[in-house]
Amino acid sequence: MKRLKDYVSTIPDFPKKGIMFRDITSVLQDADGFALAIDEMIKLLDGVDFDVLVGAEARGFVLGAPIAYKLHKPFVLARKKGKLPRETITKEYALEYGTTAIEMHKDSIKKGQRVVLVDDLLATGGTIKAARELVEELGGEIAKIIFLIELVDLKGREKLKNCDVASVITYEGE
Repeated sequence: MKRLKDYVSTIPDFPKKGIMFRDITSVLQDADGFALAIDEMIKLLDGVDFDVLVGAEARGFVLGAPIAYKLHKPFVLARKKGKLPRETITKEYALEYGTTAIEMHKDSIKKGQRVVLVDDLLATGGTIKAARELVEELGGEIAKIIFLIELVDLKGREKLKNCDVASVITYEGE
C-alpha cells in the first residue's frame, strides 16, 4: 500500500535552481492518493471541536471542501482580493517580492465560532497567518490549522504561535 508521500511529486530546480518543489497535483490526479489525502487530513481533526472550516485560495479550497462535506461542516473561502462579491474584510501580507492580500466575506464567520483553517502547504506561513487574522477580526476562534504538506526549514509555524498546527507530511531539508 502506498503512503501519501509516495503520491507527491518532487520537481528539482522549480521554479528556480536549488528549490525542491513539492507538487500535490500528482496526489489530486490519483483517486487513491486524493482519497488518502482527505482521509489523513480528517484524522488530524480527531477530537477537535469546531464549527466551520476556512480554506485558503486555491488549493485550500480543493482540500477543504471535501473535508467540510465529509464532516458536514460549513465551508468558507479566504480568497484573493477582489474575487468575492459581497462585503469583505481584507488582510495584506508579504510575499518574497512585494505584497498581496486575501479577503473573506464579512458575514462568513460569526463571533465565537470555532474555526479550522485548511491549506495544502505550510512554507513561510504568510497566507495562513493572514487568514487567521481575518477569522479573528470577525470574532472567530482558531480551533486548529491543518496542512497536507509542511516545509519545516521555512519556519512557517513561527508565524502561527499559540495555534494548534498539524501537517500530514513534513519535509526537512529535502
